[in-house]
Amino acid sequence: MLRIATCLVAASLVAGSIASASAQTTEAKPSRMKLTMEKLKEMKAKWLANRPKLKACKIEVKRKGLTGDERWFYISDCMERS
Repeated sequence: MLRIATCLVAASLVAGSIASASAQTTEAKPSRMKLTMEKLKEMKAKWLANRPKLKACKIEVKRKGLTGDERWFYISDCMERS
């Protein structure tokens, strides 16, 4: 009986730690939301002011093989760097 109770306590502790770990990973990237077309247009308009830097960032994106939102987030980070 003691053995079963110990196993149940251990299992509940493991389940609790897994749940808290998964909750932390979903909260790790709150800024990585889906981009809207309006937001993308604003970003592109701002970036076109510095075409040489935009071209260099696009080359890096292609080299890394990024697609979708990750591509836009990388370009955004790249354009903000000095």
